[in-house]
Amino acid sequence: MARNSMRMSAEERRESVVRAAMVEFARGGYRGTSTEAIARRVGVSQPYLFRLFPNKQAIFQAAAEHCMEETWRVFDRASEGMTGERARQAMGEAYLNLVADREQVMMQMQIYVSVFAAESAGEGEIGEMAREGWLRLFERIRERIGGERAMATEFMAHGMLINTLVALGYPMEHQIWSGFAELEKKQAGES
Repeated sequence: MARNSMRMSAEERRESVVRAAMVEFARGGYRGTSTEAIARRVGVSQPYLFRLFPNKQAIFQAAAEHCMEETWRVFDRASEGMTGERARQAMGEAYLNLVADREQVMMQMQIYVSVFAAESAGEGEIGEMAREGWLRLFERIRERIGGERAMATEFMAHGMLINTLVALGYPMEHQIWSGFAELEKKQAGES
């Protein structure tokens, strides 16, 4: 019984490392984030960090996977029991709430940027993981909104535009966001 509670403690610690890594990688990117900063944020030593993860790349991959899975969890909860346009609208509204957390959106952006940096440095595993995670998210969205690739592509394209606007610091009340309201009206008229 004692072994099981120790294992749970390690799993909880691992989860706290992933959450801390998301914050650090969101702020500094893959190259600009040290494992020392992650360990400090969690309150553990670097040697302990490397008992939980074999290297920095594994920590980044775990943080990136957590970020993408959290995005799906938000979409899934918001659109549970829905399909089609209702599901798309529910997921879109939920995404706006999700990206209000700048670290969440910045981590997403860092994932994409880090793929370029890692692959040019011969660390292709990061790119493979990111592409698999993104495709898994795309396919889940596609299924939820009715199976059409074009609809899923449009949804994801809007999400990337939202990421850009948030990353650039445009407040929601800025006129640039008004295009989303116009698009919603147009899409509601087509349904």
